Amino acid sequence: MIEERIQSVQCISPAGLHSMSYKEWGAPDNPNVLVCAHGVTRVGDDFDSLAQAMASDYRVICPDVVGRGRSGWLANPEFYRVPQYVSDMVTLLARVLAKGERQTVDWFGTSMGGLIGLGLASLPHSPVSKLILNDIGPTLAPEALQRIGDYIGQDLRFDTFEQGADFVRTVSASFGPHTDAEWHKLAQDVLRQDQDGYWRRHYDMGLALPFRSATPESAARDEAMLWAAYDAVRCPTLLVRGAESDLLTHATAQAMLQRGPKAQLVEIAGVGHAPTFIHDEQIAIVRQFLLNK
Repeated sequence: MIEERIQSVQCISPAGLHSMSYKEWGAPDNPNVLVCAHGVTRVGDDFDSLAQAMASDYRVICPDVVGRGRSGWLANPEFYRVPQYVSDMVTLLARVLAKGERQTVDWFGTSMGGLIGLGLASLPHSPVSKLILNDIGPTLAPEALQRIGDYIGQDLRFDTFEQGADFVRTVSASFGPHTDAEWHKLAQDVLRQDQDGYWRRHYDMGLALPFRSATPESAARDEAMLWAAYDAVRCPTLLVRGAESDLLTHATAQAMLQRGPKAQLVEIAGVGHAPTFIHDEQIAIVRQFLLNK
């Protein structure tokens, strides 16, 4: 069993300083770095199986994006947006790549984590050498965004862990089939017991603020900016889509094959938003694209 190391780095927003925690797997001196970034209400622990599978080839970095998990919270929740997350990742990479032989990383991003990777990969002189976008693209289906926004803002408290785990399993059904043990792990990663004894999801409820403040006009601007970012990506890109995804439509995926980096596409049957990459057959997709193994 390969063991992880829990680290943290100090980042800054216009509202002040905050900490970002991350898990690190594999040899600390391995020059090959893979960053795995999670979805909007998830945490870096989601990638435990993937990280262990990749740790013989990479130093694997799995951050808790600010506002989630072991990381700090922003003083002003208005900054819970992709530009802030990209800024935090630049700080993280400055730490991770300090004095290293290589100044590049490969990037695996699920949903929001994919948008962060897209933003970083689109920049001139980007450190991203290969990019995997897990069920995310520049055009996001409005109905799915509404569903996710409603889910984020529910400040729910559960009397027992089992009640919370049942909720996580229900709202995450689109992840596809998993064993009871895997569902337990997926719930355990994002539930914490508070000082009053209730079990709650382990993130800042302020994450919902940017969703609530969105307008059709701002959504249109964001989509245009994301397409511009995608068109600016120059590195090899793999797009993974859950075949039943309600966030990344088939039409958007097809458009992504024709422009920008002209991504390769893999669709996973029986899965919606988003594949978890816990299972060997999904991990094999990553190994094939990144390592040709």
